[in-house]
Amino acid sequence: MGLGVPATTSLHCRVCVPQDRSGRTKKKKQVKVLNLDTWNVQTLLDNTKADRPERRTALVAKELARYNVDIATLSETRFADKGQLTEHSGGYTFFWSGRSTTERREAGVGFAIRSHLARKLAKLQEGINDRLMSLQLPLENKKSVTLISAYTPTMTNPEDIKDKFYEELDVLIAAVPQSEKLFILGDFNARVGPDHQTWEGIIGRHGTGKCNSNGLLLHKLCATHDLTLTNTLFRLPTRNKTTWMHPRFRHVHLIDYVITRKRDVQDVRVTRAMCGADCWTDHHANFASCQSEDPKARRVQRDSTSPS
Repeated sequence: MGLGVPATTSLHCRVCVPQDRSGRTKKKKQVKVLNLDTWNVQTLLDNTKADRPERRTALVAKELARYNVDIATLSETRFADKGQLTEHSGGYTFFWSGRSTTERREAGVGFAIRSHLARKLAKLQEGINDRLMSLQLPLENKKSVTLISAYTPTMTNPEDIKDKFYEELDVLIAAVPQSEKLFILGDFNARVGPDHQTWEGIIGRHGTGKCNSNGLLLHKLCATHDLTLTNTLFRLPTRNKTTWMHPRFRHVHLIDYVITRKRDVQDVRVTRAMCGADCWTDHHANFASCQSEDPKARRVQRDSTSPS
């Protein structure tokens, strides 16, 4: 909806240096970090008439590198068909899925992946349509994480269009094995509200705004698949919680989300809007830091520990 700033997730794991009873330092326990991000970029198409010094993809790659993002899901790319390109100077490879060149292109989704990670992907990215795309990234111990890039139709779209999107997303989620980690990131054009009692486990105590019809559809999807909207788990200033400003009324809203399985919310250390990312867009980056080490070693500030 409108222009876009990233919503970011980081699969964040620390390097622990434990000591034994004698005080001697044990061997370091290496825990790898994966930073994820979602960003409505409005477009990745270059406009020769615009006063922009760089290609759109180069600008996005530079900003992602500045925030140390490993994989970003992109909304409203407007690229045609399916394809990929590499920004060698920025170190990112872009993958996208959109409509054909003969159709009107108002949506489009994709991924921007650090090039060294792109070479490790288990299989080619699966572009479902111009609003859904997925990839599977192999982890250690023969495990993997599935990432879904989503861009939901806006409120002004007919109900059947929105229902079709959620039906397709439902099928895509159901196809991911329960044993796999799952992150769904994107611009959902939905306000989910603060009612954590009605939607217990789906939203936390720090939701914001008034729930709209798109928010209700998102709630129902999360209830079906035991998912949690991680944006609502943390007490943050409004500027670090909301991700988009209405261009006419200047009201700020949370409409971009980082979603994961309920059982994995303990991995998420924080999800927040990053206000400094610059990509000629009015969406804020939504950053989530996630930790994948032993649960006993996690230091997660979630609803159960953060004040209301």
